[in-house]
Amino acid sequence: MPYFEDIKIGDRRPIGSFTFTTENIKAFARQFDPQPFHLDEEAGRKSIFGGLAASGWQVSAVCMKLLMGSFQREAEARAARGEPPIVNGPSPGFKELKWIKPVLAGDTVTYDSEIVAMRPLKSRPEWGLVSFFNTGTNQRGERVYSFIASGFMARRPT
Repeated sequence: MPYFEDIKIGDRRPIGSFTFTTENIKAFARQFDPQPFHLDEEAGRKSIFGGLAASGWQVSAVCMKLLMGSFQREAEARAARGEPPIVNGPSPGFKELKWIKPVLAGDTVTYDSEIVAMRPLKSRPEWGLVSFFNTGTNQRGERVYSFIASGFMARRPT
């Protein structure tokens, strides 16, 4: 991640893509969301989803995994250039989580993030607070997932 001063509202970044398969949908569902339409193809076909559907929580967990992977790649690139690491803070939360369309077995979701708000923190001058509009879009160009996340971002040392 860059420093707070290096970004602006409207900046976009790709997070990554993931293909949801019958196998990974069922594995996630067995462990975390054992509803019939996540576990059984026939139950999925008979449901409102019309097919074996990924849990919304799986769609969210995949987004987080890909996001952390993108941060790791950026950290490695900084290290390769001989730049010091930037340690960012935690997220104080998220809002407006939406599972807009079902993600079915065989769908590939591409995740992206856009900065929609940012402000320096008076109470913690070494940090800024940034809000990101994160989305997932399937291979047909349909948005299937979105949420707004906030995170503490390090300010450039003075």
